Amino acid sequence: MSIQQTDVLYTAVATAENGRDGRVATDDGRLDVVVNPPKEMGGSGTGTNPEQLFAAGYSACFQGALGVVARQEKADISGSTVTAKVGIGKNADGFGLIVEISASIPNTDPTTARSLLEKAHQVCPYSKATTGNITVTLT
Repeated sequence: MSIQQTDVLYTAVATAENGRDGRVATDDGRLDVVVNPPKEMGGSGTGTNPEQLFAAGYSACFQGALGVVARQEKADISGSTVTAKVGIGKNADGFGLIVEISASIPNTDPTTARSLLEKAHQVCPYSKATTGNITVTLT
């Protein structure tokens, strides 16, 4: 379900210069990085790339969603980590993304961990935004 402008609590603002081979910075200066295509895509690979930034944001957001679900379920997720792998490749329209989300939740059994992962996927704003747009696999 989408939100309306009046529902917005925070807006992140970032500006890119020279696209995938330049620089991206936030308006508050907290993020200011050189971006370069990875070597696998013909770039120098010396800077970060948009897929790494997306993976960082998605994994952090998903970890937060996991915490929300764990509190609701009274599950112990202390010591847990979430990893997002974001792949980019050619498709019929040019390029597309694919994501794999994995979590290590050491203080739960595998069945509970899987349930928490699936529920977090329903809560996470990044997961909601990607549903129906790109393939996201939970492992």
